[in-house]
Amino acid sequence: MTDQIPKGSDEADLRTRMLLVCRQMNASGINQGTSGNLSARIGPKSLLITPSGLPYESLTEDGLALLEFDGQWIGPSRPSSEWRIHRDILAARSEVGAVLHAHSTHCTALACLGLGIPAFHYMVAVAGGQDIRCAPYATFGTQSLSDHALAALDGRKACLLANHGLLALGATPEKALALAIEVETLAQMYILARGLGEPTILDAAEMERVLALFRTYGTPDFPDAELRQKAPSSRVIHR
Repeated sequence: MTDQIPKGSDEADLRTRMLLVCRQMNASGINQGTSGNLSARIGPKSLLITPSGLPYESLTEDGLALLEFDGQWIGPSRPSSEWRIHRDILAARSEVGAVLHAHSTHCTALACLGLGIPAFHYMVAVAGGQDIRCAPYATFGTQSLSDHALAALDGRKACLLANHGLLALGATPEKALALAIEVETLAQMYILARGLGEPTILDAAEMERVLALFRTYGTPDFPDAELRQKAPSSRVIHR
């Protein structure tokens, strides 16, 4: 799946889109109250980030903090306590444009057992690898937690945080939200499957095939020799 940061987005537009995604986080059920946070890259060494402890329903575009990578910030409210995670991911991963953190129910349930999500379903590859790891526990807002998260995200676009929640990365806030919802759905399916028995885990070779297919999924380059697009002029209209 191709995932590129859009060019030319202005700050006002990005603030509006971030606010919409924040509200969709709670409306979708992947987050509750003020527990989650969202950031988006706005410059080479700066980002917009949700404030600490404020409900999204009352948040306005101006309420998002502008945060420099060195920790300096501008805004009416203090940036999220998890700003280090957001800053460190955006600094280390140039392909990432947005970072979303949520306390989604099923991901958090697994994380409270220190469990990640193995390849019980091929869609686990949507997070970029053969599994979705769970980072070790560290106190919220600390550099240790950020370090653990970066390690768990190596080669991945999502991870769980032990006894805490979920992280999802994307080129845009909208794509980060879509991935977070997908990972939460996978976590729910995995928990249900474990309740019925021991899920069959797809082997490494199959997951590599899936990952290769995902690189062109949704594009004209997706390999399928039997499916060929006809020229518009050759279209047959059935009446």
